[in-house]
Order: sequence, then C-alpha cells, then structure tokens
Amino acid sequence: METNAEKRKNISSDNYKPHQHPGKHWTITYGLPAISFIMLLAGIALKQTGAEWFMPSQVHILWFAAAFFPIALPILKEAYTAILRKDIFNEFTLMIIAAIGAFAIGEYPEAVAVMLFYTIGETMQHQAVHKASRNISDLIDIRPEQTVVIRDNRHITISPKEVNIGEEIEIKPGERVPLDGFIIGNPAMFDTAALTGESQPRSIRDGEEVLAGMISCSQTVRLRVTRPYEDSTLARILSLVKEASERKAPAELYIRRFARIYTPIVIVLAMLIVLIPALVSLFFPTFQYIFADWLYRGLIFLVISCPCALVISVPLSYFAAIGTASRTGILFKGGNFLDAITHLNCIAFDKTGTLTTGNFQVTGLTSGCLPEEKLLRIVASAEQKSTHPIAKAILECAEKRKIPLIDIIAMRELPGYGIECEIGSDIIRIGNTRLLKETNNNIPETIKDNGNTTVVCTINGKYAGALFLSDTLKPDAIQAISTLKKLGIHDISLLSGDKQTIVDRFARELRINNAFGELLPGDKVNFIETKKRQPETTVAFVGDGMNDAPVLALSDVGIAMGKLGSDASIESADIIIQTDQPSKVATAIRIGRSTRKIVQQNIIGAISVKLVILFAGAFGFASMWGAVFADTGVALLTVLNAMRIFKKKFE
Repeated sequence: METNAEKRKNISSDNYKPHQHPGKHWTITYGLPAISFIMLLAGIALKQTGAEWFMPSQVHILWFAAAFFPIALPILKEAYTAILRKDIFNEFTLMIIAAIGAFAIGEYPEAVAVMLFYTIGETMQHQAVHKASRNISDLIDIRPEQTVVIRDNRHITISPKEVNIGEEIEIKPGERVPLDGFIIGNPAMFDTAALTGESQPRSIRDGEEVLAGMISCSQTVRLRVTRPYEDSTLARILSLVKEASERKAPAELYIRRFARIYTPIVIVLAMLIVLIPALVSLFFPTFQYIFADWLYRGLIFLVISCPCALVISVPLSYFAAIGTASRTGILFKGGNFLDAITHLNCIAFDKTGTLTTGNFQVTGLTSGCLPEEKLLRIVASAEQKSTHPIAKAILECAEKRKIPLIDIIAMRELPGYGIECEIGSDIIRIGNTRLLKETNNNIPETIKDNGNTTVVCTINGKYAGALFLSDTLKPDAIQAISTLKKLGIHDISLLSGDKQTIVDRFARELRINNAFGELLPGDKVNFIETKKRQPETTVAFVGDGMNDAPVLALSDVGIAMGKLGSDASIESADIIIQTDQPSKVATAIRIGRSTRKIVQQNIIGAISVKLVILFAGAFGFASMWGAVFADTGVALLTVLNAMRIFKKKFE
C-alpha cells in the first residue's frame, strides 16, 4: 500500500518540478477548496438560521453536494488510479468511505468537512515538503548557466556544458565558479560556503584547484578547466544529495511496512464497530442498536486512523537532516547512514590527510650512492604525476631548488609500498621503508626511528637514498577526538602506513590510546573486520586516500574527507566531509542523533494521540469534526517538528 502522503514524500528535487500550468494548479490547489469552504460555512449558517428556501431536503443535499464534489473529484481520481495499481487500502479509500458514509446518514456538513480539511492538511504538508526540497535544491544546485571562455584571444559567453577540459574561463568578482579548474596567475580569495559551510573566504594560489560552486570575492580570475560540467565537484554533490533520499533509513522502511498492514486493519476495525453492536442487539434485546449512530462512530474511527502523519513526517525528518548536514559541509549518502551513525561506538582514523594537514615539507635528505641533487631529481620526477600530499611536497622542494624533472614511463601504484616507474633504462621505486624489505635491502641506520615520514628510493632494486618529511595536525584534530569522547565514543584508534614512531607521536598529541603504524591496506581491512566481529560494536572508518577505499566500504559507516580525498575513497564512503575537518565527524553524529530523537517523537506522539482519539471516537466521545481536526492537526504538528532540524545549530 502506497499512501498519498507516501507518494508525495518521494522528496528528491526532481519530484517537485514547477507545474507547467501554474494557473490551473493554483485553481485546483487553492481555488476549489476556497469555494467549498465558503459553501460549507454558508450551508451551516443557512441551516442554523432556518432559511425557508434551504430547508427542503433536496436543496440541502444539492447544496452540500456542490460543496463536496470540487474537492472530492481529485481524491476520487487518485483513488481510482491507486485501485488500478491494485493498491486498494490507501488513505484515499479511508476518506472516500468516511465521506460517502456521512452523506448516507444525513451528516452532509461533516461529509464536506472530511474532504475539505483532508485536502487542506495535505496541501499544507505538501508545501512543507516542497519547501524543504526547494531549500536543498537552491542550496546545492547553484551552477551558473553561462560562463566566459577564452578562445583565440576572444572572450565568448557560452554554456559551461560546452567548455572543454584544458580551456581557460574567466570569473568576475561576485560570480560563481561554473567548473572545476586550476587558478592561473595571482592568488585570489574565494567564498567556499556553498561547498564546505566555511564562513571565512579562502585564499587559493596559482596552480591550486578551484571548485565549481565557489565565488570569487575580490578580483577577476582565470581558471584552466580540469573536469567537464557533468563531473564537477558541485555536480557530484548535487547527485549525492538527490540519491540520498532514495536510500531509506530503517525507521522509514518500518513506517512503510506498518502502513501496508495498518490501513486494512483499521478498515476492518471500523466495520466491526458497526457490526458487533448489531450482533449484540440480536442476543440482548434490551440493547438498543441504532445503525446510523454506530456507522457514524465507525466513520470517525476511519478518519482518525489515517496514517499520513507518520508517512509524511518520518521521511521528511531524514530529508531535512540531509539538507541541514549539506549546509555544514557534510554529505550523507542516505537516511540509512543518518540512522547508522547514531549507533557508532568505535571509530578508526587514518592519519595523513585525515587528522593531519597533509602539508608536508621536506626537512632532510640522505643519499646512498647518488649526489643529493640527482636523488631529489629522480624522486621528484617519479612523483610528478601523483596527487598525494607527500608527492606535492617533494615537487615543491624540487621547484624551490630549480631542479628540472625527467620524463617518466609507465608509472604504476604499488599498494602499501609506493610507486614504480621507468627513467631511461632504470626501474625506479619510491615509497616507504617496507619497500626496502620487499627488495631485500637492509634499512640503513641513518633512516631508522628518525621521527619523520621517510620516503626511500631504489634504483634497479638497490637502495639509492631517502627523503625526510614532516607533517602537522589539523587545527581541529585534538578538538575532534575530545568531542567524540564527550559524545560517549571512547574506542578510538589511529591507523597509518607510516612508521610506528611517527604514529605514536601523533597519538600522544591527540590522546588516542590505540595507535597502529606500518599498516598495509589489507592490515586496515583486517583491523575493521576484527572490530566488526566483536558483539554490539558498530565501527566507522575515517580516511581520505585511494588505499582507504576498501576499508571505507567494509566499515559499518565509511567517512571520507572530500576536499583532498580521492575519487575512489569518496565513492566508497557513506558520508563525505567536504571541509576536510575531522571535527565534522562529531557534528555528523549530533545531526544523526537529533534526527533520531525527532523521528521517535513523531512516531510516539502521533500514535499516542491517534490511539486516544480512536478510542474516544469508538465509544462516542468524539465527533466527525473533532476527528478531522485531530487528524490534520497531528499531521501538521509532526511536520513542523520535523522541520525543526533546519533551525538547529550543530556546531
């Protein structure tokens, strides 16, 4: 059974495109209910004042029928469409049975009220969901429709979709960047709030990447485009947010199953409210059975039992939370991950680029059989196509020393060790100290336990030298670990492929007790598998590199750093931190927990209120008017409660 509210809550922005006939839409949504409302009030007033011309039953019926059909026909159409799909037990059925029954027993105003207030309630709920969807779409889908591209020394205004990779585009102050690219020329300030939630503008230098969605703050800048329009960072974010609504949280799936069972049950119960007293009257003649009275109670029961409060508010809560998280630079790939993050009691962090800045600097160099300058030239040449922070630091060092690079042939990854390439006739391997063990080289005493990140070089299998680099913690790394402990998560581990001495040093600064260094990607996988086998353990892994992709996919909740992270890790992750701030992990947990609390409030509150009024209606203590107002009121209260997530501060 798919209810009307359930259909409406398919809340990807595609489901709320503007109507092609706005005038017609306004008439159906607001005009017809307004006419019915005026006729209902007028009919009640005429009846109460005893207007002579209104008293004949034919006039009475025709008047309220005229008020009834403008709002009933759209619902009848929806019910007919649902029945064709073999979806008989839905809220349309409930409302139609209740309204026709009210007409049958002469309660004409109540019949109109059932349809009228149901229509009004549905319209208000739909507007709330539509607003949430529009807010998120406006927040995310902010790609400019035009850009200025420089071709043949001419400035041409075209669609960003027509710009090719490698072309230069120009962005004026205050304009939003339409495509990902590298800045050309002087440094410039960019507003990154749409992507990361950061309030302070960020300075980006020549050769650094600028992402689609950023805004040039103070000057005209030129970019060399690195990705096509459909693959830009902003397009990827938009796609993730749209797809997120399709991944349902357990609470959403439960409500769906609940509604499929619940609706036919309440229809049967409503029938029993009418039939059981009739059977009782057959065996106990003293019991006075009035069919119209018991039918009225059964109809009240039907109206109150409409499940739209749950079916609309629960998914809306998750969708509102996904939108709120995206404004703070956190992308949940689905409501199921919002729910999963609330159960976390174990978190493992990668080190480089996750808890540390990844802004390495070459602090030393030792050569085995080569002059230092030649060693640096070979290592930098081998690393020139890598995007790893360590590679960037080595290239910056070579550039500062004005060392020319050599063309390389067929560079390939050595997972857990480093890279391999050919320079001339030589096979060059660059990586960590495990590389020396792999090639049967002894680790020289000069590079053992030096407390820095070490990059070794072998030429044709023989040790040639090493570079020493240092890294620093991110500004919010210590705060991130401290906040997680305050949230009750004390099982925190630091995992790294770096040397154990380096990992231990950072672990002491972060106050993390469990620190493991010199790990291969497979070792990290084994660590997560071991944790997952422990009873009642829900584990998250936070990482950023290509090697982290398998661990992110394996963990109960995979969290990737999105700004510096590789495409592979982002694709494998369940949650993406666009700001690269580890403290956002705690923010994501707070958002998840707040969402769960609001969902629980809506479920418990809606069911409790409905149960009370259901029993009141069954025993004759609630009228049809009360049932209509109670159903609509409960639905709107749960929607408003769900929308509170937009107003909450989670930082």
